[in-house]
Amino acid sequence: MTALLEIDDLWVEGRPPGGDFQSIVKGVSLSVNRGEVLALIGESGSGKSTICLAALAYARPGCRFAGGKVLLEGQDILALEAEDRRPLRGAKVAYVAQSAAAAFNPALTIGRQVTEVARTHGLMSAADADRRAVETYRSLDLPMPEQLGRLYPHQVSGGQLQRLMAAMAVSCDPMLLLLDEPTTALDVTTQIEVLTAFKAVIKQHNSAAIYVTHDLSVVAQIADRIIVLNDGMIMEQGTTQQIVEQPTHDYTKKLMMAVRPPPRSTAGGGTARTDPSASTAPVLEVRGITAGYGRVKKKIVLRDVDLTVNSRQVVGVIGESGCGKSTLARVISGLLPQVSGEIVHNGTVLAPAVEKRSKSEIQSIQIVFQMADVALNPRQRIRDIIGRPLEFYMNMGAAARRERVGELLELVELPREFATRFPKELSGGEKQRVNLARALAAEPDVILCDEVASSLDTVVGAAIIELLKDLQEKLGVAYVFISHDLSTVASFADEIMVLYAGRVVERGPTMDVLSPPFHPYTRLLLSSVPEIRQGWLEDVMKTREAISGISREVELTEVGCPFFARCPLAIVGTCDTLPAPLQQTKVGHLVACHRDIEDLAGEIIQH
Repeated sequence: MTALLEIDDLWVEGRPPGGDFQSIVKGVSLSVNRGEVLALIGESGSGKSTICLAALAYARPGCRFAGGKVLLEGQDILALEAEDRRPLRGAKVAYVAQSAAAAFNPALTIGRQVTEVARTHGLMSAADADRRAVETYRSLDLPMPEQLGRLYPHQVSGGQLQRLMAAMAVSCDPMLLLLDEPTTALDVTTQIEVLTAFKAVIKQHNSAAIYVTHDLSVVAQIADRIIVLNDGMIMEQGTTQQIVEQPTHDYTKKLMMAVRPPPRSTAGGGTARTDPSASTAPVLEVRGITAGYGRVKKKIVLRDVDLTVNSRQVVGVIGESGCGKSTLARVISGLLPQVSGEIVHNGTVLAPAVEKRSKSEIQSIQIVFQMADVALNPRQRIRDIIGRPLEFYMNMGAAARRERVGELLELVELPREFATRFPKELSGGEKQRVNLARALAAEPDVILCDEVASSLDTVVGAAIIELLKDLQEKLGVAYVFISHDLSTVASFADEIMVLYAGRVVERGPTMDVLSPPFHPYTRLLLSSVPEIRQGWLEDVMKTREAISGISREVELTEVGCPFFARCPLAIVGTCDTLPAPLQQTKVGHLVACHRDIEDLAGEIIQH
């Protein structure tokens, strides 16, 4: 059988600013057949995305094809002129980017963007394209398919936006899908939705796909074959079962070892790294915070949230997209003034708005934003981005600033030479590390980490977590660690707060929160953490938790328990009308639920 795509001895070169061309993809050969999903895995900078984009005959700015062939249905698309390549893109080969938020134009409606490829290529009329889009929305289980096209990107959730990227990609029935980290930044339940949607699309259209990822748990659910890349070269390749269960190359084994175990296997298996009694006063307190958005009528996103962080402590905040995690970080940092409640730092009540806080108060609480794509100024070099806090807070001179920027880059495991680059010249993981270096530059005593490791590969992500631990020991810094990666939170946090629809549904020491009794929502999150085994996705979709809650969106409610509509243990007439009482299972562990603790303790996650 002739392969749909064949890449033969591909060489790609890249040139840093003011430097010479260097090989970044070195003699890679691969093939993909119809109906097959080939996964490319490896650390950031291994060449995964560069090889993936070669299937579009596209090289990023500063890069060039230096040798080899890319054969699509037997035709070498690298030999085509630029005008002859355009009809292939979108129509025959479609690309799904890592960050849907950055890929969508916020000023255009969703429908206009989803149908753009079909209209541009003249494959169907505007009316036919709109009808086809509605059918695709419906097949991907997106809400309100008839009205969805009239909305703007900011009006839908992150998971819906990522599925809309899939809708855009399949709008012209392409023969090859290029999926570049499409689930990396998604929470666990949304990840399941998107993976299920991609598998359905590939099967329905008999498409082939190249799936770029660093998440081996995801690979096990969707890929037929795996190619392991490092430094632009193939280290190992084989079937998914072979690579996952019996890796042979040392580098593949290194990737496997960097995968954190499921959070339940770590619960109760360690000891707290900090002693709450060792700190005489909390470094940060969140007291009864209620906050929301809107000038005329506030849409309340957080309701009566309490949080305490001691020196050298890590408090993890977990929950799905839309639960208020990032909003909490914005309130603490002063970027979003609260409606009511107080933020207290070292015993001092802080002004709600950041512009009313002193320079030292701003310096002491720094935030690492979730999306490095939009957090870093694309027109500034990395040295200016990291150097700004050094100049603003410490009045550091040019020479000292230049040296400190180099030290901070090395601290986050980037070469000093990156100081002269622009953000567009970095990979997603590299940009996130610059994001972290900028926060560290201010030398704060509290860092708000908003999904700081979500876009990093397993090896680099593990290294960043170890770096945060080292900084905590050396500097006494405390973290509010917001993440959808429960395995990372379980291995890193001293305490965990579970947020749902802006309310605290469970909080306490990590080992207590991740051990029965669970709040039903905590149980849903834990049951949704992918496992490195084939068939897990199909198995989890049959569970009661998935049937009750996976496909439903987070809804902010004013009455009753907000989890009522998704809860398999909901009590009609009680949970939908009365606020859930806080029950203490043991000292420091609280669960907000109408069910008795004994009932919750008996509800063990089934696999």
